[in-house]
Amino acid sequence: MAHNTIRSSYTKLTERLNRFPQGAPPSELLFKILKMLFSRKEAELVSLMPIKPFTAKKASRIWKMDITNTKKVLETLTDRAILVDVEQNGETVYTLPPPMAGFFEFSMMRIRNDIDQKVLAELFYEYMNVEEDFIRELFTRGETQLGRTFVHEPSLSNENALHVLDYERATEVIKTATHIGVGICYCRHKMEHKGQACDAPQDICMTFNNTADSLTRHGYAREVDETECMDLLQSAYDHNLVQFGENVRNSVNFICNCCGCCCEAMIAARKFAILNPVHTTNFLPHINTESCNGCGKCVNVCPVEAMTLVSTNDPDNPNLKVAKVDEDLCLGCGICVRACVQNSIILKSRPKRVLTPLNGVHRVVMMAIERGKLQNLIFDNQVLWSHRALAGVLGVILKLPPIKQIMATRQIKSHYLENLISKHYL
Repeated sequence: MAHNTIRSSYTKLTERLNRFPQGAPPSELLFKILKMLFSRKEAELVSLMPIKPFTAKKASRIWKMDITNTKKVLETLTDRAILVDVEQNGETVYTLPPPMAGFFEFSMMRIRNDIDQKVLAELFYEYMNVEEDFIRELFTRGETQLGRTFVHEPSLSNENALHVLDYERATEVIKTATHIGVGICYCRHKMEHKGQACDAPQDICMTFNNTADSLTRHGYAREVDETECMDLLQSAYDHNLVQFGENVRNSVNFICNCCGCCCEAMIAARKFAILNPVHTTNFLPHINTESCNGCGKCVNVCPVEAMTLVSTNDPDNPNLKVAKVDEDLCLGCGICVRACVQNSIILKSRPKRVLTPLNGVHRVVMMAIERGKLQNLIFDNQVLWSHRALAGVLGVILKLPPIKQIMATRQIKSHYLENLISKHYL
């Protein structure tokens, strides 16, 4: 009976996690991970919390617990970066972030002794890199994805620079952030425990704004200023790391500096390339085959294996090769441009501009629509039967044939939604 009660707590927590667009498919590995991060009681309590931000008073009502003990529980969870807390209008508001980008990463963003990080890293590896259901669910469902690629700014020509909007620049995210935090790269830290990490810097995972504020206050990231963060970005450029950040235009909360060998986003981009798991930049590399000498340096630095060498079919030089880009695989990061010593690669604008959600609210709504979870956001209350009934109706709508779903999606993606969100959330 006790075993069933414990399992029930983590099952409920899993169900709560999967109400959010970025969920976590249930498996034995997931239960093991959650047991390392949450006590049974914590799992039970967190499973009751809404998707939307909540106050201590609301948690107290839902948990049927006095406010003093409620705040102690909330402080414990934020101290372990399970919850993120921010100040709004003089009141602390709490949010349970999704597993990724969220508390999975936060658990490995600093060296800690309260859990066995080696065991946790091995569980993460098995859950994400072997089972793959989690990564497939996170990166391949729907048109709107979690993250996008930032262009490698040193690769931009003066002409390119005129076409790069501010939100497409990692430097602009840094300059405009209200708070900046830097922690250990979850991906390379995990692979280090597996004995498979590369030599790219680990202390380089960037968080911004409200997320950075919470993580730095609770010791999961160290607070840095704009100058130091710019220096770290330059280090990322020097190590040919890809900037992969939150897929929004305003108030970006994270930028990871990704290698092709360790980082989940780059691995997903290779494994599931046809499903477009990572949003690209608005550029593609163009190769001058006349000056390319086939050295292969661009091939070596490409994190998603979009660059290859092909024969020139020159009868006088049968071994001569030139670089070729697979545009369907390319992220448009521009790392290859900087690696080319022959200056044979330049960036050119894509024929069609990639659309980026306005902010976090816009992105989450779009992801929810495309993943059939919009009712969870609209009717974020598990107590009222009337809300459940409405959620059920909306759930039926979201199970309509694909063509009708696409029609609804296009309507909600209109400028009306963007203007509405701008008015109420900016």
